[in-house]
Amino acid sequence: MQTRVNSSMSDLTDLYQEVILDHNRRPRNFGALPDANRSAEGYNPLCGDKLHLYIKLDGDRITRAMFEGSGCAISKASASLMTEAVTGRTVAEATTIFEQFHQLVTGTREADLDDEVLGKLAVFGGVREFPVRVKCASLAWHTLKAALSGTADTVKTE
Repeated sequence: MQTRVNSSMSDLTDLYQEVILDHNRRPRNFGALPDANRSAEGYNPLCGDKLHLYIKLDGDRITRAMFEGSGCAISKASASLMTEAVTGRTVAEATTIFEQFHQLVTGTREADLDDEVLGKLAVFGGVREFPVRVKCASLAWHTLKAALSGTADTVKTE
């Protein structure tokens, strides 16, 4: 039984790694968004990740989210998956997803995590074991929060 559990955990880890690598190699929603009405810059000085996030809001709904930038695989994959997760959502729904994601990667209040809210974002659960990588995974999310609130300062992970 233990071998089957270990094998299942290994398969799950491999799947999660593949999702991250896929979104790094072929990021979704990558590029500028000329008609964005919100945007923000993010920078992770530890890793060198740089991100420009573009948001198109229609009322309280995010109709489009795109990003440009460069960074490590975790940072790029997180931005890619984030843009997919928040597109079509209200600002309140995006904020809830942000909070759930932040709890996932920091390891706080794990019992409160909602698998339905997180969806594919659950692939970042293992990041909490590597504190330096938490900043890589959360850069896009903090940049999203800044864009939605209209903050002009560059978001930094320090």
